[in-house]
Amino acid sequence: MSTSFAARDDDLVIRLMQSEEFEATRDLSVSAFDDDRLIRVLLDNLRESWAWEDELSFVAEQDGELVGQVLYTHAFLDAPKRLVEVLLLSPVAVRPDRQNRGIGSHLIRESLSRLALRREPLVLLEGHPDYYPRFGFQRASDLGFAPPSVRIPPDAFMVLRLPAYEPWMTGALVYPDVFWRADAVGLRDP
Repeated sequence: MSTSFAARDDDLVIRLMQSEEFEATRDLSVSAFDDDRLIRVLLDNLRESWAWEDELSFVAEQDGELVGQVLYTHAFLDAPKRLVEVLLLSPVAVRPDRQNRGIGSHLIRESLSRLALRREPLVLLEGHPDYYPRFGFQRASDLGFAPPSVRIPPDAFMVLRLPAYEPWMTGALVYPDVFWRADAVGLRDP
């Protein structure tokens, strides 16, 4: 994937995170969540793991400042024919003073359009069931997918099928061990 990718919408630019922006992007994500230790540990450990790929971290820039991030990481689907490499969307964050302005939605839409050009067939997530369907995500269990944990409510476990998807690609999502070590599996406040 080209590192020169950038989408503009008035004064908002969606682009790939540059490697030297990791700490600032991590700090932005930490500020957007109540549990700063969880997000800090998760992002630090993801970046050092096999699940990380620089071309899967997208940022929103406005007025020359980083204001949002969406991160995708590698995971596996335990499918009937074989393991299938898939993507996880987690986390998506917008700086607190810029929330509720459509930045997160724009980040997700633009990044998903880029992911459609890749070889991975699916993006899975656990998140709010009223938010993610607007981007094409569907309840995963309705399509034959099993969550990696009983702590994930059925309505919160969602999937988006990308162009590389084939109908046999169903089964259980296998999270990278980083999510387990950070105890970042399952919604904290059901």
